[in-house]
Amino acid sequence: MSNSASLQVVDQLIAAHRIPEAISALVAAAARQDREALFRFGFWQVVGDILPRDLAAARMAIGKAASLGHHEAQMMQIALTANGSGAPPDWKAARLLLEATSEDNYHAREVLGLIRDMSLKDDGSPAQALAAEPLSRDGTLSRVSAFLTPLECRHLMHSAADLLTPALVIDPRTGRKISNPVRTSDTASIGPLREDLAIRAINLRIAALSGSSVFAGEALTILRYQFNQQFRLHSDILSSSNNQRGKTVIIYLNDDFTGGQTVFPNIKISILPKAGDAIMFSNIYPDGRINTDSNHAGMPVQKGSKWIATRWIREKPFDIWKGPERVV
Repeated sequence: MSNSASLQVVDQLIAAHRIPEAISALVAAAARQDREALFRFGFWQVVGDILPRDLAAARMAIGKAASLGHHEAQMMQIALTANGSGAPPDWKAARLLLEATSEDNYHAREVLGLIRDMSLKDDGSPAQALAAEPLSRDGTLSRVSAFLTPLECRHLMHSAADLLTPALVIDPRTGRKISNPVRTSDTASIGPLREDLAIRAINLRIAALSGSSVFAGEALTILRYQFNQQFRLHSDILSSSNNQRGKTVIIYLNDDFTGGQTVFPNIKISILPKAGDAIMFSNIYPDGRINTDSNHAGMPVQKGSKWIATRWIREKPFDIWKGPERVV
């Protein structure tokens, strides 16, 4: 049976709710070294829906698929190796895997070019200190010029393009998903499966800027605001959390639009986006008090599309597979 035919049978069994048979068919195909089946088997073990989550076993299956030339498996193996899913994080090993696959894998080749242009330590963190310019009197709001290069900005936009969906919330009256009345944008989160080495290095850069562990950051979120879309005045503080969002970092990925300023009305500061620049603000003071000066809004876009990347940083590191409330 061909690779595509094997998975076709698996998909048909899933559609018929014959889950045990689907698992057996997938295991049999994987045993024949079917790279698509190996990748699917590993993916199921990562997601933890059809099969129980087993990150170590998932890495083995995905690694086998990668060794057989499965490009998506190659990039996923590299991401999991770097971010420590199923084993301790290992930047050096991840980079070696990237270099080994870059000749035949266009995505790997693009990412390798990006990280070669970065000044990095052996663990992927930035080699140089990052200088932030205070914007508020108390220093809780600051700006970093040229935090990302134009190529890095473009890479983040391209990485999220196929994931973008309208921002939705659950209507408490009907239980249905409706347009978010506060944030009218398209949004995408780049989770650990798609955190390629360039994105991992950017997340490590954000951690260095904020003085936090990279494991305290939520998934990097890409937001696109089109004509008249905005993020109304709000706070990033969560109403109920055991691990609050202590800081926020926003990176402007483009500036070929009009409108879209980030405003902090309580301290009368308006920031005009500039591609590559980042702003950082504290949502909580060191003594635990909420910083209401961090309340902010993204003004409506008047022309073009505005792209930003946001990283919400929790007070304590957490398990990326169990969520921010599961502190480690």
